[in-house]
Amino acid sequence: MPEQPEVETEKLHEAIKDELEREGGAFLKQISLTTALLAVLAALASLQAGATVNAALVLKTEAARLQAEASDQWAYYQAKGIKAAVQDAARAPWLAMGRKPPSQYEERVKRYGEEQTNIQNKAREKERERDEKLRESDHLLHRHHGFADAVALFQVSIALGAVAALTRSRLVWGGSLVAGGAGIVFFVLPLLH
Repeated sequence: MPEQPEVETEKLHEAIKDELEREGGAFLKQISLTTALLAVLAALASLQAGATVNAALVLKTEAARLQAEASDQWAYYQAKGIKAAVQDAARAPWLAMGRKPPSQYEERVKRYGEEQTNIQNKAREKERERDEKLRESDHLLHRHHGFADAVALFQVSIALGAVAALTRSRLVWGGSLVAGGAGIVFFVLPLLH
């Protein structure tokens, strides 16, 4: 029977185990730190996504209010036009008889025409304000989508970081870093615009 080697393998096994634990511990610390950083960025992106969508909704509501006011102005405009037409129609019998109609009819038609011009200007101003609010809202919704995409990428990155920590796979951790980097890009782009 061959003799066992005289080199103490127990100490060798312990040294290898200690080295693996030290290496694995450093790797786990790296994963933990990057995952924590990505979690902070995900929280910030989530806050930005919520803030921009809320602001966009406020602007959409404001635009709807302005549209209602513009519609009211256009209805008022039409009412003045109808009043002017009634005054014009009241003048017609006088003219048909070859007589001069009372001046009040013509004065009212003129007054209603002037009022219509003022009302029309107000309605168009409300529509301009509405359009501006809608443009601002659309811009904020576009920014919101960038932040929401960043949140999704950060979540994927964090999940990959957890898998990397469980499996101690550098390849999976690399995937986590790539997803996190893409999340950072999606987070920063809306901030720049």
